Amino acid sequence: MVMRAIRRGKLIPSRELLNYGRRFSEFGSDGGTAAKALSPKINIFVENVSSRTGIVVPHIELKHVIAVAIALKGIGGLLFILSSSFGASLLLVHLAFVTPIVYDFYNYDTESAEFVQLFIEFTQSLALVGALLFFLGMKNSIATRQSTRKNPKSKTN
Repeated sequence: MVMRAIRRGKLIPSRELLNYGRRFSEFGSDGGTAAKALSPKINIFVENVSSRTGIVVPHIELKHVIAVAIALKGIGGLLFILSSSFGASLLLVHLAFVTPIVYDFYNYDTESAEFVQLFIEFTQSLALVGALLFFLGMKNSIATRQSTRKNPKSKTN
């Protein structure tokens, strides 16, 4: 999304704006179509976490999870386009929580087409995490370099 906005020279591509508008209009009182699509994936994820770690995951309303995910992606994307480190951090939090749930390739057989598609999308999300970490690192190194730079002394002859 961000790279498309940069390439097009626009702050927000119109297609993405329409996409966010559709997400908000479909949200409704129960979370909308996103809740219906994510409900089985989140249930499987909670079962996996509970069975493998022994930690009981508390019940969370799915519509709240979806609202937070939309807000993190929307606000983080807007701030990131404006070159904000906080925006990049919000996008990192979004990717850290959403990626293992949405792209659950580990629940499929390695020979299936769903596994391949989900694994490709999972690795693309990991690449986005790497790009955001690179952005944060470069942003911090430039700020550090500018604050530690000494003023050159003038030479007197």
